[in-house]
Amino acid sequence: MRGGGGFNANWRSFVERKYEHGETKLSGKNGSTVFVEYTAKADYLPGKHVAILRDVSRRKEAEAALRESDHRFQQMATNIQEVFWMIDADTKEVIYVNQAFEAIAGRSLSTLRENPKSYQELFHPEDRIRVLTRLEEAGQTGQFDEEFRIVRPDNLIRWVWTRGFPVRDDSGEIRRLVGTTQDITARKFAEEQMARNLAMAESAWAEADAFRKTTLALTQNLSMDDVLDTLLQALLKLIPCESARVLLLETDARLFLAREAQQSNAKGRQPKCPATWDANDNRYLMQVLASRNSLLIPDTTEERQWSEFLGNSHFRCWLGVPLVASQHVLGMLSLGDTQSQAFAPEHLRLAKSLAIPAAVAIQNARLYERAEIYGVELEHRLEDLQHTQNALREAQEGRALSEHKFAKVFQSSPLAFSITTADEGRFVDLNVAFEHRYGYTREELTSDTVLDMGIWDDPSERLFVLTELREHRPVRNRITRFKKRSGETIEAIYSAEQIELNGQQCVLAISEDLLDHTILRMSSDHGFA
Repeated sequence: MRGGGGFNANWRSFVERKYEHGETKLSGKNGSTVFVEYTAKADYLPGKHVAILRDVSRRKEAEAALRESDHRFQQMATNIQEVFWMIDADTKEVIYVNQAFEAIAGRSLSTLRENPKSYQELFHPEDRIRVLTRLEEAGQTGQFDEEFRIVRPDNLIRWVWTRGFPVRDDSGEIRRLVGTTQDITARKFAEEQMARNLAMAESAWAEADAFRKTTLALTQNLSMDDVLDTLLQALLKLIPCESARVLLLETDARLFLAREAQQSNAKGRQPKCPATWDANDNRYLMQVLASRNSLLIPDTTEERQWSEFLGNSHFRCWLGVPLVASQHVLGMLSLGDTQSQAFAPEHLRLAKSLAIPAAVAIQNARLYERAEIYGVELEHRLEDLQHTQNALREAQEGRALSEHKFAKVFQSSPLAFSITTADEGRFVDLNVAFEHRYGYTREELTSDTVLDMGIWDDPSERLFVLTELREHRPVRNRITRFKKRSGETIEAIYSAEQIELNGQQCVLAISEDLLDHTILRMSSDHGFA
């Protein structure tokens, strides 16, 4: 039945095989040619044969045209880096794939010729069900657009992006799926790296915002109770632990429990916490205080002396951070948890960062409490001064006596008194306490102005005081910085009144060192001296 020569031999072969199917070219009487698809069966009836012919000339013409364009297609498919593929929509078997498949999949094209569905073995186990499901759906919808992982024979994992589109027959049925597959591993790595960087940035921003809010809360409030409560709340929020404590120094080595906070879910019964500790008897406390370095113990069961640490023996993980302000150790933060390895180096870093503003806030709260104590004492002393001042104003007849009383109070007071002219700041008078406090002699001071002497650490402070006095507002208990003759800067509680002396406007001022008269008052309890 095949066209061409050797008809007799072909016929005998057909009769022996009994069946043949194929395509051939037939020539007409007018010289025209026709391409047919034939199906033939020998001895369909005894001695009779049957053949069915179907004209496929138009299809052959289309295939010829396709072969002309196929050369251009092959050139493109061979040179692109993306995998170009074609599969049967029903069986999902590969019909065509270009050479790029080998570079991405790490397999040869021969594996697909041997098993047209072997490409599915590349799918990552965690992505396999999803990809196969989407591929099955694509046989109906004609659309496939997925990003997934493949595992190469060398166990290298690659990310690919595969897109597919339908090829329909004349009746509109989807017969094939064609598409491309692109290696997007580099892009995925960049996306994951960017996501990690964004997560780190967001975490850093959240941490910075938490520190900003905590620092603001600590510095805006000068009440020691509020400072300690704010500090412990921030600690428990940033560092999950069962117990957070603030221990402050009474003496060089004696600590007292200033405040403690515990998580509501703290496990078991907590042993009673002592009110004080002597760091000389505790190597862990002394190590933090003496070295001014933080101490993290991941597992306290490995520490022989830990059981002797009163109030902390039940903790299996402990973190101690010193509180240092103005180069002085004020105390320490103590964090404990009953689970070993509860604290990581990141928690240590957070605690150390929080200890910096906390120490400043505690120091400021101490100064504020001292200032309040000074304020009460100075008010009493200023009452005496006010009585003396009133005596000067009351009557001309008793002027000599009043001046005598004023001079007696002025010169004998242990507080530093001074009288300076309002405009120039030139010393009119000063007492012995003033000479001793600032290290100048009367002769040195009365020969120059306060500005020339540089006694005010910030000259603008004096301008502020003068403005207040000229508006008839006396200055009371203002914390101000002055310089001694030696150059040392000290903080003092400063109060002033405007007076008239010999027809000239003057400033009567009283100042006292911020640290005096406080230690004895505060050492009787566990205040913050």
